[in-house]
Amino acid sequence: MTMVEDGMKQTDQTLLEQLRITEFEIDQRKQLFALATRDELLLRAAGVLIEAQLDELVERFYELQTSTPEIALLIGDADTLQRLRSAQRRYVIDLFSGVYDLEYVNNRLRIGLVHKRIGVEPKLYLAAIHTLRSLLSVQLSKLIPDDDVRVQTLLSMDKLVMFDIALVFETYIRSLVAEIETSRNKSEQYAQVLEEKVVIRTRQLEELSRTDPLTSLLNRRYLDETLTRVLRSAQRRHEKVTMVYLDVDDFKAINDTEGHQHGDEILRVLGETINRISRVEDGCFRYGGDEFCIVLPNCSRRLAEENFVQRLRAELDISLPGVKLSVGCVETGPDDFVSPEALVGMADQHMYTVKQQHRLESETEKFGK
Repeated sequence: MTMVEDGMKQTDQTLLEQLRITEFEIDQRKQLFALATRDELLLRAAGVLIEAQLDELVERFYELQTSTPEIALLIGDADTLQRLRSAQRRYVIDLFSGVYDLEYVNNRLRIGLVHKRIGVEPKLYLAAIHTLRSLLSVQLSKLIPDDDVRVQTLLSMDKLVMFDIALVFETYIRSLVAEIETSRNKSEQYAQVLEEKVVIRTRQLEELSRTDPLTSLLNRRYLDETLTRVLRSAQRRHEKVTMVYLDVDDFKAINDTEGHQHGDEILRVLGETINRISRVEDGCFRYGGDEFCIVLPNCSRRLAEENFVQRLRAELDISLPGVKLSVGCVETGPDDFVSPEALVGMADQHMYTVKQQHRLESETEKFGK
């Protein structure tokens, strides 16, 4: 059974190009199967005899093939069967053409590709070849009266059939290898995509673990790690580090009178403003509640108060009018450095002193009124 379809798929054409066989390789293959010029002449002569019996032979071939349910199912409808009969006629004509060149070889390679693509198992292909060979042998035995010529012709046909089978099976194997390589490449690509997704997700989880969800600033747990790294770097570079510690004045009263949703909005806007006016190298943290810490590497306390704090207040006057901050700034270095815990404690204490002063000023103002 030979199932040749018109219009090869692009993948088949690509594989044919990979299987490209040269004239030199064809000669080598002929030598392997002892397919000589005499064999070609004998087959060409036999072809004249076979051609007259060809339609009957093809009809008998497909009667035998369709009697097997598995093969009949592969063949399908009557139109397909008719196309297969035409293809089989061409196959037999080529078999006895006496010309086994590059075009012949490529046609045999295509046959292998088509059989593989439509799902013809090797056992079915071999069974079909065996059936065809048997039918041809019977026919040639009737048509060639000379015993020696008949034996030599049948032997030549067997050589060529084996030559064909080798070509067809080579495409089977190469096609299977190509499928395996494609599957492997897809698996590798999937694994790579999955790995990238895992890396991205891991990074996202790491970001979530160290980021405050309301303000998008870093959270308190990440402050000690950042401060330790910044202070060690400052020691090596002999630079100052300033810590800015701030909180919102009367924040509890804001929550009580205007609601927690409004309070959260104040914290969100404050966090966005802090992040926007900070440098890339600065570390911005929500320390807890309405308290925030900003780590400013290579920055003195005076510069922090005159630049960062003043700009922050100016921005908040626009985005959060009426909201006041208590801010404490402390510096360490470049000669002596305190520990991270001590620096936070000093900044907190300075902020608390400022907050007490704000409360005193507010009470004095009320008392004066």
